[in-house]
Amino acid sequence: MKHFLHLVILFVFATINNIHAQEKIVKTDAEWKQQLTAKQYHILRQKGTEYAFSGEYNKHYKPGTYYCAACNTPLFSSQTKFDSGTGWPSFDNHIANNIDFLVDKKYGMIRTEIICNVCNGHLGHLFKDGPKKTTGKRYCVNSAALTFKKTEQPNTNQ
Repeated sequence: MKHFLHLVILFVFATINNIHAQEKIVKTDAEWKQQLTAKQYHILRQKGTEYAFSGEYNKHYKPGTYYCAACNTPLFSSQTKFDSGTGWPSFDNHIANNIDFLVDKKYGMIRTEIICNVCNGHLGHLFKDGPKKTTGKRYCVNSAALTFKKTEQPNTNQ
């Protein structure tokens, strides 16, 4: 009986954790090239980066949500964005279950790569030099890997 209850608890826990899981998007290289701009393709599919201070969202502070440019998965809330001074959009937290982490050993460094959990698109890297008052993390993201949807302001003239 104890073993059976243990299995039931594991099943329930696994089910709860998968409620928010999204179905993976898998496309061919040709399909990604057709859908994305050359810059987006280079960053999202070839793990490239844009030049510091060149991205459209570096100094962007409107209220809203940042989405994956490849698959439209919500990744970051504008409430978690901050100016890191590095030249790339920086966030101190992500939207739960929508980002995955990989070890990146390129260029003689060991870094944490961040990717979209739905399409596996490269977004940037995670560093531990973010705001100490919040998470201490800095999600350093390429603007070209993102799209933005502004939050509608509530009508105060009612």
